[in-house]
Amino acid sequence: MSYSFILSGGGTGGHIYPAIAIADALRAAYPDCTILFVGAKNKMEMVKVPQAGYAIEGLNITGLDRKLSIRNLWLPFRWWLSTERSYEILHTFKPDLVIGTGGFASAPLLYAASRKKIPFVLQEQNAYAGLVNKWLAPKAKVVCVAYDNMQRYFKKSRIELTGNPVRPSLLNLFASREEAARHFRLDPNRKVILLIGGSLGSARMNSWMAEYLNRLTDKGYQLLWQCGPRYFETYEFYESERVRVTSFIERMDLAYALCDAVISRSGAGAVSELAILGKPTLFIPSPNVAEDHQTKNALALTEVGAALLLREADMNRDTEMLLQQLVDEVDQPSGMGDRFKESARPHAAQEIVELIKEILHER
Repeated sequence: MSYSFILSGGGTGGHIYPAIAIADALRAAYPDCTILFVGAKNKMEMVKVPQAGYAIEGLNITGLDRKLSIRNLWLPFRWWLSTERSYEILHTFKPDLVIGTGGFASAPLLYAASRKKIPFVLQEQNAYAGLVNKWLAPKAKVVCVAYDNMQRYFKKSRIELTGNPVRPSLLNLFASREEAARHFRLDPNRKVILLIGGSLGSARMNSWMAEYLNRLTDKGYQLLWQCGPRYFETYEFYESERVRVTSFIERMDLAYALCDAVISRSGAGAVSELAILGKPTLFIPSPNVAEDHQTKNALALTEVGAALLLREADMNRDTEMLLQQLVDEVDQPSGMGDRFKESARPHAAQEIVELIKEILHER
């Protein structure tokens, strides 16, 4: 039987890449299925989803500005337009099931699906549940989560612990270090630290790295630095023989194959991918997210010795100590990377698809 699926979520890579991973797993399970993505206009999903080979419809929706802003006055109108467009999409596409991966981009479509009695599944990536998923969970068939103790937010009978889906290209890192070094024009015989401040980049992490860059290169390390599109013109001048600065890394499989350690934000997608990698990691959570959920994601690992944590508020005090701990872990491993890898759930997308199969068979 040929099924039709809609996947909705976006705004950041943390919502987009899990959705793409689920779509790939659905396509493997149902080769004749039809898949459509629904996201927010002018957000990165409108580029990344077509690059992955899927069609996408964009809604004229934006997130709530948590500070007082005149933009919030337009939200009711944007919500109405996006919901009406969602009804049209559902009427035309006629999905058998809808999957939501969180974020404001998914809200109108999932709300419309609930009103039309179309079954839907939610996927919550973080240790602290997002507003959209908490709101829609009572109508969901199942809520797939990545952390324990999520009954604080969702009805226990609806929760399935699956982990976060990751891009299939990252599940098997077959690329050699030499190939990856050629791609990034770095020396394969020198150790590499990968800096990733999220898919959009981080102003604070970039300025911090510019300040401490020489501490790493003086120790003989190379740096592969994803600074984000909006910051590239500011930081491209730090490029040198031992430093590569890029706005966005398309070939993350090569970046992961090359690096010996990672400095990263602790969004759910990054944590799940880096767990599979299992290399020494220093997390710098963004404090500008709902309920400080990135810190909660990182704490779940640092409390069991699987990673290091540097809060932005502690950068001036703790940077030297934690950078030294990171390079010590590379030079003389104590098992941090192995403990991190034990938390990985590499088959999350397939587990979610198995749950979807059960729902479809019940219809």
